[in-house]
Parts: sequence; structure tokens; C-alpha cells
Amino acid sequence: MPRNFSSKETVLAQKVSHSLLSLFSKFLTVGIVNTAIHWITFYVLLKFDFSQSLSNLFAFATAVTFSFYVNGKYTFQSKTSLKRYVTFTAFMGVIAFTFGLASDYFKLPGLVTLILFSGTSLVIGFLFSKYVVFKEV
Repeated sequence: MPRNFSSKETVLAQKVSHSLLSLFSKFLTVGIVNTAIHWITFYVLLKFDFSQSLSNLFAFATAVTFSFYVNGKYTFQSKTSLKRYVTFTAFMGVIAFTFGLASDYFKLPGLVTLILFSGTSLVIGFLFSKYVVFKEV
């Protein structure tokens, strides 16, 4: 039998939902700029004959610095630190490099690599940031 929620529980659930949506909206806004940085860097490196895996890794490293500090201060209103930066960068860097390796292996066009990585990293990056890197928010 389904449980009936009290009005207090319903209000709390709405606040949590709104708060999470608000955080994700801010994260998405930063992510749009981050994505532009990533994509531009990726294509410049490809033009210099870097592999997709290295291009994606270096593009990520460039964009992640921007993303980490802006999301730390703007989205999560939290302190940034070297330890948090390294944790976030290492985790997301593995994902970036793995996407590049898979794209090299399957000979995917660079645009496909970027689209797949961008969508996946948006969701994984938000969850990892919220629940691991900036978990006090």
C-alpha cells in the first residue's frame, strides 16, 4: 500500500528538488562555457596531428581548470583546494582519456567523440562534484 506523505514531507521534497535543479542549472551554465573551451582546444590539437585520446585529454585539462574553480565558487559556493582539484581532475581525466581511446579504436569522428564525452561528463561531473568533491553543499 502506498504511503501518504505529510505536507511537511512534501514541502521538504519540493525544496530539495528545487535546490538540486538550481544547482544543476548553474552547473549547466558553466558547462556550456567549459564545453566551448574543450571543443576549441580539441580541434586545434587535432589540426596539429595529435591523436583523439591525447587531444581529448589535453582539451579536458584546459577546460577542467576553468570548470573546477568557477563551479566551486559559483555553483557550489564552496572552497576549492589542490586536493579537491586533483580528485576532480583525475576522475574526470580518466573518463576523458577513455572516451578518446574508444574513439581512436572505433575510428569515430572527432565530433562524435566530443558529443558523447560532453553529454556523459555533464551528468557524471555534476554527480561527482556534488556528492564527492564539494559534498558539504
